[in-house]
Amino acid sequence: MPDIFDRWVIPVSLPPPRLTDNRADADRLAGALKSVLHTDDITFAWPLLKVLPRRLRAAASGKVRCVVMKDGRGFRVVGVKDIADPSPAAGIAVDLGTTRVVLRLIDLETGAALSETALDNPQISVGPDILARIHFAANDSGRRGLHERIISGLNTAVADLCQKADIVADDIFLMTVAGNTSMTHLFLEIVPDWIIREPYIPAANRFSLISAAELGIAVNPCACVFVFPNVGSYFGGDLIAGILYSGLHRRDEIAMLVDVGTNAEVLLGNRDWLVACAGAAGPALEGGMSKIGMTARPGVIDEIRIDPQTRAFQIHTIGDQPPVGICGSGMIDLAAQLFLTGMIDLRGKFVKDACGGRRIEKDGIHQITVVPADQSATGSELAISQTDIDSLVRSKAAMYAILETITAYVGVTFKDIVTFFVAGTFGSFIKPRSAIAIGMIPDLPETTYQPLGNSSLAGASLALTSRAAFDEIDAIRDRITYLELNVNPEFMGRFSAAKFLPHTDPARFPSVVRKN
Repeated sequence: MPDIFDRWVIPVSLPPPRLTDNRADADRLAGALKSVLHTDDITFAWPLLKVLPRRLRAAASGKVRCVVMKDGRGFRVVGVKDIADPSPAAGIAVDLGTTRVVLRLIDLETGAALSETALDNPQISVGPDILARIHFAANDSGRRGLHERIISGLNTAVADLCQKADIVADDIFLMTVAGNTSMTHLFLEIVPDWIIREPYIPAANRFSLISAAELGIAVNPCACVFVFPNVGSYFGGDLIAGILYSGLHRRDEIAMLVDVGTNAEVLLGNRDWLVACAGAAGPALEGGMSKIGMTARPGVIDEIRIDPQTRAFQIHTIGDQPPVGICGSGMIDLAAQLFLTGMIDLRGKFVKDACGGRRIEKDGIHQITVVPADQSATGSELAISQTDIDSLVRSKAAMYAILETITAYVGVTFKDIVTFFVAGTFGSFIKPRSAIAIGMIPDLPETTYQPLGNSSLAGASLALTSRAAFDEIDAIRDRITYLELNVNPEFMGRFSAAKFLPHTDPARFPSVVRKN
């Protein structure tokens, strides 16, 4: 059974008003809540105060369910329902991604997920990358436009969630939002200009509890929104949510968490210390730099094997659908197989004799056919170019250099890492053996690597289902030491050394055995 005292919905019994107890309705309700919440700091959402007298008197038994949310050191009451009302008190967790936005509707009393939906971030129409959006947001109208796009998208998604779960938007009282620093600023319509300019300073890292109505989100008028705090310009609330979900901050042993999205964001530590950094290693590892690259969805290639003798390609797609493109894990698999079978050399360059008829030249650029036209869902061949491979090699080198830099900064080695969490969609599909083969991640036992799935959404969901977990968020954020790679003098040297497969020092990857 769920611990009702760890939820945001608090059942209370109210003494009826009488001449000998003429406290205001809000005061009587606050008094009943104080014994559970252990605080005198209880406030009420203004729209709730307008209807509170009727709500309390409609509860014939004198018992109500109060929806609360932490507000600074106190609590804000945002909803009151009769104990006999069968409708749920719900919340929505949001993973606010640069490319994809995922929402989960949660019953705040039981912690159960009621429905889930996702959408492409509507801000993509301005630009697929954060840099383009920040430039677009340089003036008030640009910021307003980006804010309105994401709010409109969220409202459409909220309506979809309600329809799937057969509830009304008025039953949604809380929302938690986890996104990177830039996405958080654009969501809140905050000037983001200096996030991308040295010395890389965001406008804010912590945000007060915000009224959903102020943001324009179509839920209960009393509802409030909690936005996960950031750590720095390139380490945002989505990673704080991921840490919360992983429990890394409570472990005795050293662990690492990596989330590959627009950037590669890394956290290293345990219960005693946490160090974080981030760098631009994401797009190619997501498959985003290739003409056939796309995010994971049905029909996208996520796994490739090449027969070392015949060099025949064996391809797997998500949902076993005809291939339409390739995602990041598929690109890594492909690069690993090309390298292990000798079809690309130590520099990542195509080896003509080994590639055979698959290697062709188009517009002056060499490429390898992955899927012939007659086998693809698009009716056109799916091919990766030398440019695509070069981009992947640079990205994997950046990733390894980031991991090497953060461990060196702390004074530990890769062998000291007991658990290596890999988060996000990328983490759900990546095969550690392939990533090791190209030198993207350290050569550790495969059991060291643990996929977390969408840890940003999971952390945002956890904050809606456990007050105790929510209380850990600021403590996690305050313990993190942020390492700025943009000004790290050793990073570029490590990056250059890692631009070979698997590395200029093959002794670092003893398990990688390649066909000669």
